[in-house]
Order: sequence, then C-alpha cells, then structure tokens
Amino acid sequence: MELINYSSNQKKAIEHGAGPLMVLAGPGSGKTFVITHRIKYLIKGSGINPAHILVVTFSRAAAKEMRDRFEKLYGKSYVTFGTFHSVFFSILKTAYGFSAEQIASDELRYTLIKELIKKNEIVNEDINTLSGNLLNEIALIKQDNINIKNYYSNSIASDTFKKLYREYEAELESRNKLDFEDMLLLTYELLSERKDILKAVQERYQYILVDEFQDINFLQYNIIKLMAGKEQNITVVGDDDQSIYRFRGARPEIMLGFERDFRNVSKVFLDINFRSTTQIVDASTKLISFNSKRFPKTFKANNGSGAPVSVIEFKNPFAEVNTIVKDVKEYIKSGQDINNIAVLYRTNLSPRLLIERMMKNNIPFTIRDSIPNLFEHWVAKDIISYIKLATDMGNKNDLLRISNKPNRYISRDSLVSSKANIETLFDYYDDKSYMIKRIIELREHLRTIKNLKPATALRYIRNVVGYDEYIEEYCDMNGVESDECYTVLGDLENSASEFNTFNDWFVHMEDYKEELIEARKKSNEEDTGVRLMTFHSSKGLEFDIVYIIDVNEGSVPYKKAKGADEIEEERRMFYVAMTRARHKLFICYCKENFGKSIGKSDFIVELSSKANP
Repeated sequence: MELINYSSNQKKAIEHGAGPLMVLAGPGSGKTFVITHRIKYLIKGSGINPAHILVVTFSRAAAKEMRDRFEKLYGKSYVTFGTFHSVFFSILKTAYGFSAEQIASDELRYTLIKELIKKNEIVNEDINTLSGNLLNEIALIKQDNINIKNYYSNSIASDTFKKLYREYEAELESRNKLDFEDMLLLTYELLSERKDILKAVQERYQYILVDEFQDINFLQYNIIKLMAGKEQNITVVGDDDQSIYRFRGARPEIMLGFERDFRNVSKVFLDINFRSTTQIVDASTKLISFNSKRFPKTFKANNGSGAPVSVIEFKNPFAEVNTIVKDVKEYIKSGQDINNIAVLYRTNLSPRLLIERMMKNNIPFTIRDSIPNLFEHWVAKDIISYIKLATDMGNKNDLLRISNKPNRYISRDSLVSSKANIETLFDYYDDKSYMIKRIIELREHLRTIKNLKPATALRYIRNVVGYDEYIEEYCDMNGVESDECYTVLGDLENSASEFNTFNDWFVHMEDYKEELIEARKKSNEEDTGVRLMTFHSSKGLEFDIVYIIDVNEGSVPYKKAKGADEIEEERRMFYVAMTRARHKLFICYCKENFGKSIGKSDFIVELSSKANP
C-alpha cells in the first residue's frame, strides 16, 4: 500500500502491523492524522475486519471528532469509537443488563454530597467548591483502590471524610445507582473473574487504539490490559509531557512504564511540530526538559522561523490587561482575525480584570470555562452586605451575614424578627451593657463607611472593623487556606478603586453579571472573539497568537503545588499553554499586585537560563 505525504515516523506508526505500539505524539505532530490513517491501514493494508477495531478516548467530543475524521477519510464502517465509560458500560449492559438510568448523573452526585455536607454539619462558606473537591477525592480513592481506613482527606477532617464517604456509598446503593468509578470497578471485576466474557470481549475487539494515553488512570489501564489479552494488538498514542489531569487520576508514569507491561513494544516518536515556529518549539522544549520523569525528546519545527517568544514584565495587573486590550484593538484595526487570539491562565480567577476591560472596550470574547463571578464569592457578599447596611440599602439578611464577622457574640435569636435591624438589637440586649457597647461600635463603623469612597471603605472594613482578622480565624478553624480569600479581597479593592460612589460600583456589578452570562452563552452558541481559557481547557487547541497572563510565583506554578511531582505537573501545564501558539507567544508577569511586590515564576527563570538541566 503506497502512502504519500507522511513523515518517516508517521509512516512507521501508520504501517505498524500486529503487536503493541506506543506513539509518542508531541504538540502539533499530527496525532489524530496518524490514528485515523492507521485505522485505514489496518483495514485496507492488513485486512482487519472494521468490526474488530476499537478506538477509545476520554470525551464524547473527542470520540465524535475522531469518528468524523476517519469517516471523511475512509467512509462509514463498523469501527467502534467511544469513551472509556461508554465502552465499559456497553460491556456491563451486555453482561448484567445494566441501563443508563443506573448511572448516577453529575447533578445527582453533587446533590448527594451537598446533602451529606449539611447532614454532617461541615462548616464551609463555599459549598460548591468543597463538593467538587470531595467528589474528586472519592473518585481517586476508587480509581487507585485505596483503603478508606488509610486515607487522609485534603478537604476536611479525615474522620469526617471517612464517615461521609461511607454515607455517600450507602446513598448510591439505596438508589441502585453507580458512579463512573463504580462502573470501572465492576468492569474490571467482571473481566477478571469471568474468563468467558473476557474471551468474548477480546474476540470482538482484536485491535485497540487508545488516544490521549497520558490521561489514563490505573483502573482504566488495568481493564485495557485485560482486553488486549495475549495478542497485545494495542496502539497507545499520547504525550507524557502533556499529562495534566493528575487531579482526575491520570498518571504519566503509566505511559513511562508501558514498555515493562507489554513485550516487544514498537516505539515511534512523532518529532515534527507542524504547528509552531522554531522559536516557540525551542522555548517550550527547553522548559519541559527541566522535568525529570519523562521520555527525552527533541523536536523539529515545520512552521519556519518567526518572532521571538516575548517575556514581558508589567508594573501591575492593570498595566498587563490594558496592554493586551490595546494590542487586540490594533489587531482588529489591522484586519486580523481575533478568533485566532487566545489568552490563557492557570486558574479561572485570573481573567476577571481582563473581562472587565474587554467589556468596556466592546471587544468580543468567549469564555471556555465557567468563570466565577467575583461579586458572588462569599467574601464579596460579606463586604457588599457591610456597604448596603451602611448606605441604608441593607436588610435583615445582610445584618445576619455580617453580625459576627468578626465575632460580636450577637445571637441569631436576636435577629429572628422580620424587622430586625441595628436598632432592634439595642432593645434585645438592653440589660447587657457589654453587648450594647459592641452594637454601638458596629453602628459607628457603618456610619463611617457610609461617607467613604468604595476602595477606602473596603480597606476600612478589612483593617479597622476587623474583617481580615475574621478571615484568619475562619480559615484556621476550618483548615482552609486564606490565600484565596485575600485574593478575592484584593480583586475587590482593584475593582472598587475605579468608582467614586457605591451606587456606580453596584451598577457595574450588575452589568458585569449580565455580560458574564452573555459571554458564556455566546461561547456555547458562536465561539467567536478572543478566546479566554485555563491551561487545562486549552489542551488540544491552537491559535495564531497566545498571551499567557499572571505568570508569577504563587500562580504559575500554583501555590498549592508543593511536592516534586506536583511541580512537574505544573510545568507540563505551562508547556501545554506555550505549545498552543502557532506564530506569536507572549508570556506576561507583574512586578506587584494589590500594592505588594510579587516575583516572576520560576518557569520564566528556567526559560531565560543559558543551558538546559
């Protein structure tokens, strides 16, 4: 069979016959191209029945894209394209008669965990984030087969977590529901114990191709090993340098150990980057070479030479976003397609200021991730309640919210009346002089706040009223890091500093909320404008021009990454972000934020070092 327009390594991967094959596919190296052409080669060149070929990937969108690409190349066939979950569910459906109704939806899982949080009286101001963290931990326990007795939670007290875990499992069982990890466990147990069913699966899927192999977890891998059987006709395609889902159970060490588990593995490295310029390829390769747990690689750029990678220092975030907005306006003026511009960031808290500036300048943009509204964070709601009470716009709920932030020992019973306010508190505590003193102090604080400008009022609430002191006590008591709370307070102050009156600031909050909803809606429907997304969400995409913002210590790598493995994963994330760029790459960091000096990321230091490690 004659093949044309393939690189020599692509040809090796496509024309590989029987037995295990590992394809190391670097960024922009034509991974999907190789997989689809390999399937075609297996059918036409090796005579494999399409019904005996299984292609597995991690999302329905990726499976659909792979199918569409293959059918455009070959036409309709009986090749199976699916996610791990859909493939394993079909096995359980055949063996046990499972129905889709037995799989617990994300909505049900979140509802259950929130109910258990309340039942166990776990105090946390941000129940949505806590719920997500707890569900991630439950999934990891199942994926890695960890004995719950030996597990120590990162989110709540370990004894409480173990109790909550058992209650969660009991709730699922009582409803006759399985979560996705249960489905994996059942599939593994079924194929391990029922040799007849395993044999039937092996006969059905004689050739297996796994896309994005670097994202696989141990449980998925063990099932795939069983399915591959003695013939071991398995092709795995991925890039250990782009393994960025450790929080979901992905382990790059699985790919690194693939050669130990499968005999006589053929290994092919797709070493040509067809996406990026030489400067971008060289810079990103230099960065990732600082990781120790990886396959060593060198890349050749097929996109020619281009502009140097720009590492830019800004005075503060205002200067950073103003420059990006100015650049985008210039791109628009020069007729460039702004759909090919992306701004990437480590966490979805980073783009708030940029979003505000783009709204102000009528620059179209789309948001790939769910961006939390700063003004709906519980810390922001506390500050807003103080201001509303000070400006006579508040109500009983606002008073309930801040009455003991910091603690004034005001009881909830004193605020049960629908007409409860500061003045009714004097009547309730008329026989307790020490409480009267505290209420007078609160009233005086509110009167002072009323006459301040927004940013000054916020600093007053934090430093004079004692809100920062409350944050420290709350975080210490609940085992929560205070950094995020202080980041929210800093962002609030940055926002408040642009307004002279509380009313103007509140109007802006409403406009921002509506624009955020509209931008998210537009992202789902049109997907046009400057693309804003996290490093995680940018994986698999490419753009002519990429800005990476907030490349400062504490942000990149993220402050919670402590151990060597975590730092290596952060470096892989940054590598993924860098390699999204085709022609121009801007790496941005600030000298200060919230009036305090901050350092640039260690990754920038590595990029500017004279030699690789």
